[in-house]
Amino acid sequence: MSETAVSFRQRAEQLVGHLPPLLVEAERVAAIVAQGVHGRRRVGPGEAFWQYRRYEPGEAASLIDWRASAKSMQLYVRENEWEAAESVWLWSDNSPSMTYGSRLSESTKLERARLLIMALAVLLVRGDENIALLGVDKRPRTGSAALTRFATRLMHQETEDDTPSLPRHEILPRHAQIVLIGDFLEPLESLDAMIKHFAGLGVSGHLLQVLDPAEESLPYAGRVLFDGFEREGTMLASRAEALRQDYVNRLKAHQETLSDMVRRAQWTFSIHHTDAQPQSALLPLYVHLSGQVV
Repeated sequence: MSETAVSFRQRAEQLVGHLPPLLVEAERVAAIVAQGVHGRRRVGPGEAFWQYRRYEPGEAASLIDWRASAKSMQLYVRENEWEAAESVWLWSDNSPSMTYGSRLSESTKLERARLLIMALAVLLVRGDENIALLGVDKRPRTGSAALTRFATRLMHQETEDDTPSLPRHEILPRHAQIVLIGDFLEPLESLDAMIKHFAGLGVSGHLLQVLDPAEESLPYAGRVLFDGFEREGTMLASRAEALRQDYVNRLKAHQETLSDMVRRAQWTFSIHHTDAQPQSALLPLYVHLSGQVV
């Protein structure tokens, strides 16, 4: 290998070394999904006003709305509705239940959800889309810097005992899209309220339920102590196998009801297991967001 080639490789390794590990892995998964998938189709710009936001250092001065800025001591930028609508707000469940992982899978639900949301962010930014981390970011951004920022913020989210299992009922722009990834094992009333809130804003939504395969099949037998991750308490089963059929039936009923809620809102719902390849969930989700046929 030539000295020039070695030098180039060393510089490349140094650059990758500065990237968050999650982003590196997400880039790999996104590259698999991107094969044969074209960029998203964009709608043309409109003139409907959405909001004013504060001007941020480094932005072009031409973006400043001087009339609005003259009314206060701050500089403001005018955003039209199309600019906000052409954005995807991403969220992954960071609650304690997501830290579960059985021997049937090599990753926890939390690890898989973060990988999926990060890989989706990579694909969207490659298509020149604006992305935002729901509950953290104030406005959507695009570009390589936005990806690094997104990955860093995503990885720095901590899982505490009181971390909520669902996103806050924030106000998002009409016609924006929202992608929520979690286990969605919360009470159906809470899930219904969340869906109705965002759907009522005119937001298009996509729910991806991530479960460990053991949560679908309950593959336990004999004397087993079940301990809840979110203060549900403990339960000692003398014959865990005797609970299996009732458990499976209740989970299926929960999923069917959740699917009906999502369908009524004209959203989409899918299920992914952590023992499957991440691209198996990411590809159909991205294709749906793109409005394409592979």
